[in-house]
Amino acid sequence: MVTVSLCMIVKNEEKVLARCLDSIRAAVDEIIIVDTGSTDRTKEIAAQYTEKIFDFMWDDDFAAARNYSFSKATMEFAMWLDADDVFTEKDLLQFLRLKESAWENADTVMMRYNTAFDEEGQPVFSYYRERLIRLSVPHTWKGRVHEAIACSGRVVYAEDVAVTHRSVKTAYSDRNLHIYERQIREGEALTLRDQFYYGRELYYHKKYEHARQVLEKFLSDRSGWVENKIEACKILAYCCLETGGPEDAFRALTRSFLYDLPRAEICCEIGGLLMRLENWRAAVFWFELARALPQNAANGGFLSADCHGYLPCIQLCVCYYRLGEIQKAAEYNRLAGTYRPLSPAYIYNLKFFSEYRQNTP
Repeated sequence: MVTVSLCMIVKNEEKVLARCLDSIRAAVDEIIIVDTGSTDRTKEIAAQYTEKIFDFMWDDDFAAARNYSFSKATMEFAMWLDADDVFTEKDLLQFLRLKESAWENADTVMMRYNTAFDEEGQPVFSYYRERLIRLSVPHTWKGRVHEAIACSGRVVYAEDVAVTHRSVKTAYSDRNLHIYERQIREGEALTLRDQFYYGRELYYHKKYEHARQVLEKFLSDRSGWVENKIEACKILAYCCLETGGPEDAFRALTRSFLYDLPRAEICCEIGGLLMRLENWRAAVFWFELARALPQNAANGGFLSADCHGYLPCIQLCVCYYRLGEIQKAAEYNRLAGTYRPLSPAYIYNLKFFSEYRQNTP
């Protein structure tokens, strides 16, 4: 059985830290807590789980803090979690089972990261992250924000176990944007990966023109990870809708086809754009294509489960209703309900079509 050091960097996480540690403590052999300046009960709570609590002076650099936390690990693997992450009981049991033998020859273990959920708490958005790193192989976190490790050695995808992100935050902070702005002021060049995330931060903060410029620069470089290129096209399209028009947005979305086969997520975006233009027949084409495309989580990109089932079905319901094909519309609503039976849109439509039938001779 492999041994695992859980390495966490925290600041003012008294609301969620115990929840996180309770969910994973049975599966790790060591807990390392690196505090970057808490002023609440975070360190007091951490002390209930480990004596290995270290202070680290925060300097707007997540990679530096992650590297420091990993430097304190003494087991075979270092594993990271954020304080608002948890393991479900099912994932904890699977983690323990895989830990017994499945990872003995692995150097990096990739795990799904579930970050958005439906009405029943089932994940609808996920992607893979490097979750466990063998400490005997070269490993260095890089990036002041959205830090990452370039995987080396044998990489294993743990497809049957996931980390669940359960944030309690109610507002998106300016922290990441400010870190990027400081990095630029200090003359430290943004890597290609930084450009993608900087552009995304600018979009989140409604700096649409600036975001367009950064994302266009990112896309103009032929290198970089394909998944980030495709996602950048989607974010660029959002910016275009705010600053230009649907034609620019359409060009941004179809630009993603230069990098790989169409993705269901992009097809749904194109369908939604055509719905805005009331081009219902064309929208139907793209939503049907989204339904037909297979899910491919192994590429490590951002995967929206909704875009492969629920979303195209609920949108096809609207499209066919607008086209006057009521029976087809009702059938697609029924299909949407097989994916998300508690969806307010599905329930509303169900009532609507029932009343429609009653009132139609």
